[in-house]
Amino acid sequence: MKIYVIWLTGVIIWNFGFPNAPPIADVIVAILLSFMSMGLKKWLKL
Repeated sequence: MKIYVIWLTGVIIWNFGFPNAPPIADVIVAILLSFMSMGLKKWLKL
């Protein structure tokens, strides 16, 4: 659940921080955040 909250926080920060970003940027950031959450999951061994 902690990883999900971190991921959700990243998505919220992205969406409110860059509201005029093109849709492709949203997709790229979502993929990067997904990889980050997988890395955190392995690092924290959850």
